[in-house]
Amino acid sequence: MGERWILAIDLGNGGPKLAVVTLGGEVLATAHRPVSVHIGLDGTATQDAVEWWDRLLDAAREVVTTTAADPDALHAVAITGQWASTIPVGEDGQPVGPVLLWADTRARPLVREVVGGPVSVAGYAPQKVLPFVRTTGGAPTPSGADPTGHSLLLQQRLRDVYDRTKVLLEPVDYLGLRFTGRAAATPASMTASWLTDNRPGAPLGYVDDLVRRTRRDRDRLPELLPTGSILGPLLDDVADAIGVRGGAPVITGIQDLHAAIVGSGAVAPYDTHVAISTTAWISSRVPFKRTDVLHSIATIPGLDPAFPVVANNQETGGAALQWLREMVIAPPDGLVGGGSGIGREGMAEETVSPSFEEMLALAATAPIGSEGLLFMPWLNGERSPLEDKHLRAGWLGMSLRTDRAMLVRSVLEGVAYNVRWLFDAYQKFLKRPVPSVRILGGGAQSDLWCQIHADVLGVPVHQVADPRHAQLRGIALWARICLGEIRLEDVPPLVPVAASYQPTSSAAYVDGYAEYRKLAGTLKGLYHRQNA
Repeated sequence: MGERWILAIDLGNGGPKLAVVTLGGEVLATAHRPVSVHIGLDGTATQDAVEWWDRLLDAAREVVTTTAADPDALHAVAITGQWASTIPVGEDGQPVGPVLLWADTRARPLVREVVGGPVSVAGYAPQKVLPFVRTTGGAPTPSGADPTGHSLLLQQRLRDVYDRTKVLLEPVDYLGLRFTGRAAATPASMTASWLTDNRPGAPLGYVDDLVRRTRRDRDRLPELLPTGSILGPLLDDVADAIGVRGGAPVITGIQDLHAAIVGSGAVAPYDTHVAISTTAWISSRVPFKRTDVLHSIATIPGLDPAFPVVANNQETGGAALQWLREMVIAPPDGLVGGGSGIGREGMAEETVSPSFEEMLALAATAPIGSEGLLFMPWLNGERSPLEDKHLRAGWLGMSLRTDRAMLVRSVLEGVAYNVRWLFDAYQKFLKRPVPSVRILGGGAQSDLWCQIHADVLGVPVHQVADPRHAQLRGIALWARICLGEIRLEDVPPLVPVAASYQPTSSAAYVDGYAEYRKLAGTLKGLYHRQNA
């Protein structure tokens, strides 16, 4: 038998990414398949779970073939990906409707009855939200863009789909079902439903009072297993479709947030990572349960019962640069244009000029601070540190001197300012300063963007090796932890740092951030009137 390997899956917003990973965490080959997304003016944000699965199988065959991995040496299947999305699944294990994404806000008026009231703060009525916060650490979002809102939408406005639904699943749990035939979830994967008791030492299970408050149908909730369980063996027909032997253990899925903790190597309490993926976030393992409703930051079930992880999310991270390339920078020379930043329709291949590398090289020629040009990256509203789906992106400060180099650099700087905004709230949440961070995700491939983050955050930034695939490495190592082969404490030596960036003092960034922090409050009224 050849060297044993792990099939690692990351179901991101842009489609499934798969890898063959060695037991030591080395990513041997990856394959990505973009998927379609439908964004509607009414708040619709959907994808097709059948397309997910078909493209996942195609990518799996590619990585197995590319690496000539021994089909008999598959050690485990490990799954991570997006969360707070909902797939309605029927009796036969197949989707009966579209995926309701984390960005789908059609249930906004419906969820007000669950968390809102005449007297509300940030959309929350205190007497309605406190039972959730005390037990789970968080609460359903007033925007309706989470499983509570999705369930209400299905029950009240998409009843034909709901009537055919046997179980509502998160993306990682849907993939687990397809790999094993078992529909099950964990406290980690069910975090955004806010239905489990997340206090230390609490028993495993759904909380009846919260199920009632969210108006969820208990019969349509999946079986609940401990985080890190073995879901079951890989089905033979799925194994045949991939080109491997069946029976390998499939680990219960975890969110990309959790996989990023392992993949960053920052696994000790309070050790912090910043992810610049399609979205962006800042997280760590912490020895406490805490909630900051006003800034949409909370601790959620972690990799183990003793240490929750800090959860927050900025709706647009690396997608801002992708949007810029697809929608603005591509010249009128026959290059395919369009796309949404998280979809595939009209998207040019990454290697086609102007490539991301060419855009980043161009940005490096622009002055620090982009001559005062400010970019607001709120292309899909915002969640942390301000829950406001009405916010929108834009530039302020353009002049006749503004060129493409400044446009690109200002996007990099705008995302970094937005991360700094969250970083300030995150440090207050921890009640301690953060001396340095590790950075990962597709955006972390750029030396320029890493340096900008160091300068804007004011702390050293350590770029993990192969940052784009850090979550694939993380989920593969997590599988080995779940199988009892290594411990979480064994992970840091397996995640090397490729480069470190020291902060440099820049008056342009000090002034730029000071002005940036005023923009959401200044423009809130305009955006709410435009997007009412």
